[in-house]
Amino acid sequence: MVRRLLDLLEKAFVLVRSLPFSSNLRDEVVSGKFKYYFYDNGIRNALIQQFNPLALRAGHEIGQLWENFVFIERLKYRRYARIHGNVYFWRAYRSQREVDLVEERDGVLHGYECKWSPDRRPSAPPKWEEAYEKTTFQVVNPDNYQDLVLPPRNA
Repeated sequence: MVRRLLDLLEKAFVLVRSLPFSSNLRDEVVSGKFKYYFYDNGIRNALIQQFNPLALRAGHEIGQLWENFVFIERLKYRRYARIHGNVYFWRAYRSQREVDLVEERDGVLHGYECKWSPDRRPSAPPKWEEAYEKTTFQVVNPDNYQDLVLPPRNA
């Protein structure tokens, strides 16, 4: 029942599904796990009946809103700029360390970790750097997100 509802919401362009990235390493989450993002954070807020300003919301919820915003805006930008490649998330099984957004393009894995607080600057998970040769990693926060989701000013 839930799968059918999620499928319907995807087909109606309410949700977009992100698949886990894996190269079949033993320590990666691979099967049956998806992340869903709302095309519109307003619909998300309506479903959970939460319209409070950010200052009145719990920290984890702000993080979820921020991750959703970055994912969707990057998706729009990639389509606009015709940047082709696959989009995933990545999570280590034991440590549960995660890379929120992984873009696989031109033989390189580009990892983006979404953090609302500019003070939080985590490094790439150790397994991420150990497992893959060609990777980049960037923390995306309100101070630098425009580089990721907006075209250059001279474009």
